[in-house]
Amino acid sequence: MADNKRFIRAHIETTFGTATEILIDRVTGVNYLFHKDGYGGGLTVLLDKDGKPVVTPAEQIQTK
Repeated sequence: MADNKRFIRAHIETTFGTATEILIDRVTGVNYLFHKDGYGGGLTVLLDKDGKPVVTPAEQIQTK
């Protein structure tokens, strides 16, 4: 790893006061969905259609 950041932001959508992001763990490749609205927010593992965690292969994770 070029830097010490464990997570990278793969996608973000924002509107006034809200944000939805997909984060990728650089170590495991597991994708997480984060959503915040005002003062509240939540984080969960992103699941595929079979209910299994979405995992990005290491060779597809771009380092900056």
